[in-house]
Amino acid sequence: MIPIGDANPTRRPAVVTYGLIAASALVFLYELRLQSIGGVEAVSRFITLWGVIPREVSAALAHADPLSPAWLTVFSSLFIHAGWAHLLGNMLYLWIFGNNVEDRLGRFGFLLFYLFGGLVAVLAQTAIDPRSNVPLVGASGAIAAVLGAYLVLWPGATVVTIVPVGFFLLPVRLPAIVVLGFWFVLQFSLGFASLGVPTAAEGGVAIFAHIGGFVAGALIGLLLREPGARGSGPGGPWSVG
Repeated sequence: MIPIGDANPTRRPAVVTYGLIAASALVFLYELRLQSIGGVEAVSRFITLWGVIPREVSAALAHADPLSPAWLTVFSSLFIHAGWAHLLGNMLYLWIFGNNVEDRLGRFGFLLFYLFGGLVAVLAQTAIDPRSNVPLVGASGAIAAVLGAYLVLWPGATVVTIVPVGFFLLPVRLPAIVVLGFWFVLQFSLGFASLGVPTAAEGGVAIFAHIGGFVAGALIGLLLREPGARGSGPGGPWSVG
C-alpha cells in the first residue's frame, strides 16, 4: 500500500514540514553535485562523515560523553539519503502525515518532536547492532515517529492509498489505523525476522530505527490526546532509515 494523500485538514501552513522536505532535497542535490565531481567515492566519504555510526554512538554512551561528534551526526544523518527512491519515499510520508502533527504540536514543538524521534530511532538501531561501523542515513526514523503520533491522534482519518489489485493500481480510501497499522506490523515482522541474520556489514534498511521512532511517536501522541477523544479525522554500504 502506498499512501498518496489524506482527508485531514489543518488550520495553518505546515512551514516546518515543508522546510524539512526542502532541506532534505537540498542536501540530496549536494550529494548529486558531489557525485558529478568526485564520483561515488565522494558521496561515500560524505555519508561516512555525516551519517551516524552506531559504534560511535555506543562509545559516546559508554563514556557518558555529551560532546561527542556522534551526537551531531545523529541529526545530520536525518537529512542525507542514499538515492532517489529513498528520498522520495521518505518525503512522501512526511508530506502526507507531517502537516497534521505539526498543526497539533506547533511549529517549534514539531521540530523538537521530529529531532527527538530521529534520536530515539538511532538509539533503537544502535541497541540492536552496537558494534556496527556502517553509517546510518535517512529521515525515516524521525518520520516513523510522525506516523506513530498520527496513528494515535487520528486513527479514523481517511488516507487515500494505492493498492495493487492484479495488474492494476487502484486508489482506495482507508482509515489511518489500517494504513499505518499495516506499515508498523510490516516493520515489526521484518525487524524480528532479521535478528541474527549477518547482513549489517553490507548495509540495508535500519528496521529497528523505524520501530523505535514509531513507538516513541505513538507514546507522545498518547500524551497529546484529549481525554475521551476518539481521534478520528474528517472523512558504499550504509544503512538507510
